[in-house]
Amino acid sequence: MSGHALTNARSPRADAVRNRERLLEAAKAVFSAGGPEASLEAVAKRAGVGIGTLYRHFPTREDLYEAVYRREVEHLADLAEQLKTATEPAEALHRWLRSNVEFVATKKGMATALALAAHRPSELIAFSFDRLSKAVGALLDRAVSAGQIRADISPEDLLRTLVGMCLLNDQPGWQDSVLRMVEVFVDGLRVRPSPENTLSITRRRPISGRQT
Repeated sequence: MSGHALTNARSPRADAVRNRERLLEAAKAVFSAGGPEASLEAVAKRAGVGIGTLYRHFPTREDLYEAVYRREVEHLADLAEQLKTATEPAEALHRWLRSNVEFVATKKGMATALALAAHRPSELIAFSFDRLSKAVGALLDRAVSAGQIRADISPEDLLRTLVGMCLLNDQPGWQDSVLRMVEVFVDGLRVRPSPENTLSITRRRPISGRQT
């Protein structure tokens, strides 16, 4: 078989992969917005493909929901791995929590837009909670070990607090409000020197220019 023929043989698969990724990215944007626009037709239009292409990849709404959901969970898990080496510990935890707000926005939109069977969301939530608990747990352990974040909080505490903040906000612009609360929340978790330690350090600090 010629090289040209091999290229042609591979092209449909490459096109299919690209179309699938475009559909998932479009679905994330459309579902995050929520409301009546959160339809499969809106997803296909945003991805620049026909509705038939969407159904070839995702025969049902539930299939698309699950694919988007799992993709976002894996992205957050990958982000946690990247942040473990790229950012100082407390800031890594902070950035990861902020990224979670976007994920919850996607999830809220999908929950509103898609009529799912009751057992499907619970299975996905269990999957995501386990995966994300492990991801944020690694970031939390690193920040605690560095003495930057208090040790009396668990990964589950972090996730439940974040989800609670997101779900209790339904007004327009809720993401900005939650992001402000994340700032306050993380600030409250930071470890600061006690007044006694600060005073002790100040007393031991040599006075500049003084001769002994």
